[in-house]
Formats: sequence, structure tokens, C-alpha cells
Amino acid sequence: MTGPRPLAFVTGASRGIGKAIAIALAAAGHDIVITARTVNEGDSIDERTGIALPGSLATTADEIERRGAAVMPLPMDLVDDATVDAACRLTVEQWGPPDVVVNNAIYQGAGTSERFLDTSDEALAKTFHGNVLAQFRVLHRLLPPMIAQGGGTVINVVSAAGLGDPPAPVGEGGWSLAYGTSKGALCRATATLHLELAPLGVSVFGLEPGVVFTERMVAVHGDTFARSTGTTGTTPDVIGRVAAWLATEPAAARWRGRNVHAQPLAADLGLT
Repeated sequence: MTGPRPLAFVTGASRGIGKAIAIALAAAGHDIVITARTVNEGDSIDERTGIALPGSLATTADEIERRGAAVMPLPMDLVDDATVDAACRLTVEQWGPPDVVVNNAIYQGAGTSERFLDTSDEALAKTFHGNVLAQFRVLHRLLPPMIAQGGGTVINVVSAAGLGDPPAPVGEGGWSLAYGTSKGALCRATATLHLELAPLGVSVFGLEPGVVFTERMVAVHGDTFARSTGTTGTTPDVIGRVAAWLATEPAAARWRGRNVHAQPLAADLGLT
């Protein structure tokens, strides 16, 4: 057990939105369990471009500790069920049930950027495994002990790709069928989970971040991406502050059971 501080379990926390959420929750008084595939700096290569990506569990852990929080980094691969089970089991065994679960990690690999007829059955299966089934697996393992200790908060990071139609085919400004439909499944889970879990003391939110200029995006597309596409967006720290607000502020109750658009909410709350 970590002590009197609340505990948050954050997936995909080696970089980007997951890292920012973990740091924001640490700053808000939580101890943190962080999971990702990348344990140390230099371990991660973008599957589509071959570019080395910055960020790691070790780096995120250092930043969390600098904010006075305890941190347990655990390697986890969304499409490797054994690692998902191990991360959840170790969390409960060593530190107790989490008060907050953040399903942020997504599958990165074949199927995320191909058109449907170019996407193999295997790639479709892995995308749904990594973007839907792994998140449900985490909840199956962590919700019972969370509920037994009195409840908590679930934040599933969803996507605009799961809420609306693409403006164009993938590669021309849109997203792939595999990615959009898998994220759509997680979007649809928000209200259903809320109806079932709210009576048990669990608050459920879907957090839609919008366009966020993460380390991966900058590494793969360059820092001129926003100017070249005319895209407006934000940085991961803004999404982190919104997630921490949802997890800690009583006023967030009005958003329970809903998919929250993070950037407009951040502007309304002065979190930008």
C-alpha cells in the first residue's frame, strides 16, 4: 500500500497524453502506477516511419517523483494479455486498488493507417484487441477491487474519430476504418458503463482530446505540422489538467457518463 494518498493507474504513460495525465494527477495528490511498452529512453521506434521516439516509463517516473508522488512503472503491451493481467495484479497486490483508472494507451501498428481493402484480418484483430478489448480487460481486473473499497473514477481516452465521420479517406485527411470503428466502440462504452457503475460508486468519463501535438506527432510529422495543415490543437499538458480536474473536482459530476471534449472544457475552466 502506498499510504493515505489516492492511487491512479495510467496506461500509455511513456509519452504524450498519458504522460501528461500521470504528471497532472501526481501534482493533484495521487500516487501513480504507469504502464507502457517503452521502459527506457531509446527503446521505442515508430512502426510506420522507423523514427526513434522520445519518452519512456523511466523518464515519466522521474518527473512524477519530482512532484512528490510515489510511482510504480510497469511494462505493459495492449495486445499481450499476460502483461495486462500482470500490471493489474501487481498494482492491487503491492499498492491496493486504484482510485482512478485512465485507459489512454492505444494500439500502434498495422491497420491504423491503411485503407480497408489493404488491411489484413490480423491487423483488424490487433487494432480491436489493442483499442477495445485491452481497455475492457483492464477494467474487468481493476473495477472489482475499486468497487470493494468504495468506488472511484474511470477515464477512457476516446477520439473524435469514433464520434463522427471522416472528412476524407485515410491518407487524405481522414482516418482508417480500423482505427475509427475501434475508437467508436470505446466511445459507445461511456454511457453504458456509467449506467451500470454509477450505482456502485464509480464515475465514468470519456475524454476526447482533439488534436494534440505529442512527441510522436512532432517526431513523425515535424514541428511545422500545424502550420502546414492549418490544424489547431493543443499540448498534452492541457489534456492532463482536464483529466485531473475530472478525477478530483466535484463540479465534474455533470460530465459523468459523457464523452467530454477536452479542449473546449479546458478553455471554459481556464486550464489552457
